[in-house]
Amino acid sequence: MLGLQNLPALIVSLIVHVVLLGLLAAIRYNLIETAPHVAVETVFSEERQQEEFAQDLQVDTTAAETINVVAGGLQTTNISGEVSSAAAAQTKIEQSETLNDPEFRFNIADLSAPGLDTLGVDLGEGAVSGETGAHVEGYGAAMSRLSQEMLRVMRKQQVIACWLFDESNSLKDDREEIRDQFDKIYTELNIANEEAVKGRFQSLETMIYSFGEGIHPITRRPTPDLAEIRKAIDDVPIDETGSENLFGAISMAIDEHSKAAARSNRKLMIIAMTDEVGDDADLLEEVIAKAQRFKVPIFIMGREAVFGYPYAHVRWINPESGIHHWIRIDRGPETAEPECIQYDGFRGRHDAYSSGFGPYAQVRLVRETGGIFFMLAKDEANLAGRAVHTGLDRKFDDVAMKEYEPLLLERREYVQRRDASDFRRAIWNVIVTVNPHIDRQLNIRWHYYSTELEEFQTEGRTNFDRAVRAMVVINQQLAILDHIRELRAMEAEQRWRAAYDLLYAQLIACRVREFQYLLAMDKHVRENPQPKQPDTNYWDLGYTPEMLEPDEQQTQKTRVDFAELEKQRQQALDLYQHVIEDHPDTPWAMVAADQKQLGFGITFIERFRDPRAFQEEEQGVIPKF
Repeated sequence: MLGLQNLPALIVSLIVHVVLLGLLAAIRYNLIETAPHVAVETVFSEERQQEEFAQDLQVDTTAAETINVVAGGLQTTNISGEVSSAAAAQTKIEQSETLNDPEFRFNIADLSAPGLDTLGVDLGEGAVSGETGAHVEGYGAAMSRLSQEMLRVMRKQQVIACWLFDESNSLKDDREEIRDQFDKIYTELNIANEEAVKGRFQSLETMIYSFGEGIHPITRRPTPDLAEIRKAIDDVPIDETGSENLFGAISMAIDEHSKAAARSNRKLMIIAMTDEVGDDADLLEEVIAKAQRFKVPIFIMGREAVFGYPYAHVRWINPESGIHHWIRIDRGPETAEPECIQYDGFRGRHDAYSSGFGPYAQVRLVRETGGIFFMLAKDEANLAGRAVHTGLDRKFDDVAMKEYEPLLLERREYVQRRDASDFRRAIWNVIVTVNPHIDRQLNIRWHYYSTELEEFQTEGRTNFDRAVRAMVVINQQLAILDHIRELRAMEAEQRWRAAYDLLYAQLIACRVREFQYLLAMDKHVRENPQPKQPDTNYWDLGYTPEMLEPDEQQTQKTRVDFAELEKQRQQALDLYQHVIEDHPDTPWAMVAADQKQLGFGITFIERFRDPRAFQEEEQGVIPKF
């Protein structure tokens, strides 16, 4: 035990509660006084020029018998600044700020229990902006639209199409689907071949590349042969490193084919397929400049960015053991740097909330080169997190979303604009400070608490310290948000207003749940419940609608009774409702609606996890996506 096991239980409990409640009284927790309410003004002082709506593309698997030519990428007018060809340094959120820990000292060593965690004339001609959000239900619809783009260009020029395939494990099935779609697209495009003027080259020739940690040409030279193309797609290797050098692959394709295409008066078009941002996004501005110089439109078939978060988690099941694992991938965010909290009150986010937009680097690339970002809207069964498995609508109103479009500026200019605003800079600093990927001490264990009381107490002591410190950090950040509240009415961009509103509500909710965690920890130690299922081998945390009540001693010392806790929970609910009403049919409203239905209480839930999951042999076979 922890050193006082020989004392009567009542005395031990008294010592625990006196020290703990004294701590809570010192923290004050902001539960005693009513926190100021967030301003709810909806003044929108600056009109933003609206772009053409994103299109939902339908699947058509029947090959056309005549050529239908449609216009190219839709012009967007308000989501990017002037094009800059200078390469910008990639500033990751983890490296953006130096954190100063709050001054807080707490010693629990003597306690016996842990206590209370454009419509363009042609594509790629420099002045034409690409289409940043063509919603498609699958690869068939994307390929159909892409064939129309190629046909339109082929009326004037012969085309070299460079296809770049992601070698990652997670896209194996997608590559097979793309391969099967080539029959339709090349049947249609062969019509153009028959109508084209005969010359040295076919009207359409194709080159297949794959990319992972390395970049590999699969076909030896551009070819018009469909059978050879399909075989090349089948020959794409699996890269086990988990690296995706997307931008390097695009750069290599331009280097190898742009000059030859120019000499023969052919048009180079690049089509990339991937489900991640790319590990070499620091090459973004260099690739944009190169593509603009050679007038190369770039098309990307990709996935929606996770709302305000760089990561997503994909489930993988070991075919040998049947054990499932969650593998982190880089999927976002939709902006140059995240504009949402990275914390759920206990750890880094494990949700998959939709952003409504593609990843920043990919979308900026297609926009600046006159291509199209095909955003595959098909649900991903193996994607982890809330909003995937809770039945929330992952599709937003196109009209509503126009006011919330991200600024697709060069990263350096984005940061300069953000930091020039006291309001935006303060929000960013809060996001950075409450980032568990930077400040590791903010992470409070969620899984795998021991079923043995003594070991549970040891684990609990560490996480108790972290939860108390986390509440101090959150209180400090709420004070910062209170300080800039009046600036909200002067903020012209709806994205930043929504960011403020949601962030404030989330921090209030995190604070209440962390308080509940401390109560749950104390209750678990005192009662030492036994698992009801014979195979249970650990405890998990879980949310519950029922909140624990502070006992009489806790209430006397902190002046926080259950009524006060309920008031704080209701404040969080009211703030979430404000987000829903002020930013309807947007990701901010979706997150608020989901968080409203998530319980504020914390409890321990018994679980079983196959012990083999933690063994070196099992861990060694987990792939990198």
